[in-house]
Amino acid sequence: MARLLAKRLVQSCLILIGVAAITFVLLYALPADPARMLAGRSATAQTVENIRRELGLDQPLLTQFLHYLGNLLQGDLGRSYAQKTEVITLIAARLPATLTLMAAGITVEVLLGLTFGIIAALNRGGAIDRFVMASAFVGVSAPQFVVALLLLYVFAATLGWFPMSGYGTLAHVVLPAMTLGILGAGWYARMARSAMIDVLNQDFIRTARAKGLSGRRVVLRHALPNAILPVVAMIGIDIGQFMGGVVVVEAVYGWPGIGQLAWQAIQQVDIPIIMGVTLTSAFAIIVGNLIADLIAPMIDPRIRSH
Repeated sequence: MARLLAKRLVQSCLILIGVAAITFVLLYALPADPARMLAGRSATAQTVENIRRELGLDQPLLTQFLHYLGNLLQGDLGRSYAQKTEVITLIAARLPATLTLMAAGITVEVLLGLTFGIIAALNRGGAIDRFVMASAFVGVSAPQFVVALLLLYVFAATLGWFPMSGYGTLAHVVLPAMTLGILGAGWYARMARSAMIDVLNQDFIRTARAKGLSGRRVVLRHALPNAILPVVAMIGIDIGQFMGGVVVVEAVYGWPGIGQLAWQAIQQVDIPIIMGVTLTSAFAIIVGNLIADLIAPMIDPRIRSH
């Protein structure tokens, strides 16, 4: 386990450096000029040049990246061009909202996806299976803003069960979590169905049934632990995706997460914030996948031998 952690730590550092380099180059290849955005349309060329020099944007790209990388290794994500605040402070302020939405969204999508995926697998080829798979297809294809607005109209505007927007209470998180859950559950349902069908055809399942074990025990005790591994891996990816912010959902519900911060930064060409959010998302994906790798041997002991 120690060797695995050490190996993954080295890989993680290299991945983060690679993500930083690629994002840095792509951002500076954009035609938008951060100095011009800050100076305003009426600013003179000399004013724009002074701002560019103040921000260090007049230096060669490699020099800028090495300077950024040096600060990054010290835990410094830079300072926002527009807000004049440390990026790490801005991200930390949005982190509780993002973590809350991430946990709630993943919980809803996994519970819905696993439940309906197992039901579909147990009724393979039947009407229930076709209905679940059709619903999963609709779920993964539906635009986020459509699902969000529909839930808002029904449960907030019409029934008045939940607030229209905001953050701070359990009631505020229900609709955003349901939006993410409905959209993500389709993927989990399809994956769980495929994995469950494959496991149910294995010899050890037939042996368990031949011993007279109940169907529920066969599914929950023997089939599910073996079919859940792809789902665990997918959760690791979702952690990074949600940590990077779900911009549309946050915008519709007025959720003050990292995605909203990133969207504001993109509009202002605030490169330090964009870099910070991108690296935060990449780091979250790495951590999520590492957690999934550590959990997998606990679920299936056979993995420990590989």
